[in-house]
Amino acid sequence: MSGAGRRFALTLVDELARAGVTDACLAPGSRSAPLALALAEHPGIAVHVHLDERSAAANFHPAVLEADHARVPLLVLTADRPPELRGTGANQVTDQLKLYGPAVRWFCEAGVPSDDPAAGRYWRSLASRAWAEATGPPAGPVHLNLAFADPLVPPDPDPGAAAWPRPPGESGVDPSPGRGARLAGEPAEGRPGGAPWTAAPAGVWAAAPEDVAALAEAVRAGPRGLLVAGWGAGLDPAAADAFAAASGWPVLADPLSGARRGPAAVSTYDGLLRAPRFAAGHRPDLVVRVGGAPTSKALAAWLDASVPQVLVDPGAGWLDPGRGASVRLTADPSALLAAVAARLDGPAPGPWPGEWREAERRAREAIDGLREEWSEPFEGRVARDLVAWMPDGGTLVVGSSMPVRDVDAFAQPRDGLRLLANRGLSGIDGFVATALGVAAAGDEPVAALCGDLTLLHDASSLLGAAGRSRGAVLVVCDNDGGGIFSFLPQARLPAELFEPLFGTPHGLDLAALAAAARVPSRVVEKAADLVPALDAALAGGGTQLVVVRGDRAANLARHLALTEAVADAVGG
Repeated sequence: MSGAGRRFALTLVDELARAGVTDACLAPGSRSAPLALALAEHPGIAVHVHLDERSAAANFHPAVLEADHARVPLLVLTADRPPELRGTGANQVTDQLKLYGPAVRWFCEAGVPSDDPAAGRYWRSLASRAWAEATGPPAGPVHLNLAFADPLVPPDPDPGAAAWPRPPGESGVDPSPGRGARLAGEPAEGRPGGAPWTAAPAGVWAAAPEDVAALAEAVRAGPRGLLVAGWGAGLDPAAADAFAAASGWPVLADPLSGARRGPAAVSTYDGLLRAPRFAAGHRPDLVVRVGGAPTSKALAAWLDASVPQVLVDPGAGWLDPGRGASVRLTADPSALLAAVAARLDGPAPGPWPGEWREAERRAREAIDGLREEWSEPFEGRVARDLVAWMPDGGTLVVGSSMPVRDVDAFAQPRDGLRLLANRGLSGIDGFVATALGVAAAGDEPVAALCGDLTLLHDASSLLGAAGRSRGAVLVVCDNDGGGIFSFLPQARLPAELFEPLFGTPHGLDLAALAAAARVPSRVVEKAADLVPALDAALAGGGTQLVVVRGDRAANLARHLALTEAVADAVGG
């Protein structure tokens, strides 16, 4: 291995660890050997090796796009040949310069490592900036293209050398491969005491005092108001509670917002707003929106441009697909809501909050009562029961298409649960990898809810799940196809067109797929059997598959029946 390349890789990895990087996903390859070795040797970074790089980063590009839209910090380090071998017909070379276009927050072609003793300052500064650009605000992906020349591995490894001496008492036991190996080489000198080269704390946008005063006055003048929290809101529950209590406003919170909790939370708004009389009679005077667009199409359509809306976004984005916002504030939503609450004297008298609470009670009774009459595992009940079952402190990863909509429409408010989803692009790329990555990064119980096509789309991740010490309970609603299309206009097409083009039945046995991957599985065919299956799967440890079998036509009929039941419960 080139001495400069080895020193560059060790320095870059060390500086990223000093900045805060704790985990790295690695796809096997030759050109990336210097990086792979540096990551595996570093005591502060856990390395997760994936046989299929789609499981590491979905061939990188889909993951980059998701991170861009979802504002997730992501560092993509692509190994490349040196410039003299590019554009010459050399094997395995593509143009990696600005490969991801405008989807990244920052791109840098780092250049071929040199033997200049002063190069370490550049390398460490490069890593510091990459971390700062990725963490934002707004957070997102950063791409570093790193050129490594042959040889790519040390020609004569010295087993006695140690690039990373272990702290006293460290056992050396961790999930990273090859952590006991010690190769020759040292990183360039860094700051004393393990400090980052350039500390760059993420800034927080504070609302101007005049904006706080103006919003407080608008809230005071609009007692028929709503706080709407979308995915990625990042709301401090205490700030949301304080604002709801001081304003008297109901909180319509997407479950992915983290704000569907507390006495002001209304969880049945999707059904309520599909009831024409209720929706027409409860138009708000003012709406404060935080986070992304709501999952519920009924809520998104109801919040048209005729409703005054204040959009609050800490990342200076433009999260307004309906083009309905009348005011846009760049501010930390928790700080803003807490500041506004402190200026209010309490809710104005009136029936508004009580009407929403009563509607929530009636709708919840209608939904839960009707679902309990059905013995088959209706997908909406699966979502509700899974959210209720999750242990306190756990994490539920929710798939796109129907699962996230069912959690939104049917899950009750609760504390003690974190919900995550790939809602930046609402795609199904790498869902299993996402769930397993969440499990690998923490110690809490992790479950995931998805459809059968989502599982099959990322089957390669399932094939590598059995060998990992940390796993997730994967709950799959198997209706042999794309269930969401039964709710869309395509469903009106003739069956000979709808089924092969949109329904896409696969006819595969998911339990057999799990067996091939050495993943234990359970099949649920009755609603009452779901919770016992979940209990057994969690107790079994590692990654376990729970397959809930259903029928697309029956699922559609149940959804329609529940919509009618809610409308009847609140007077149409």
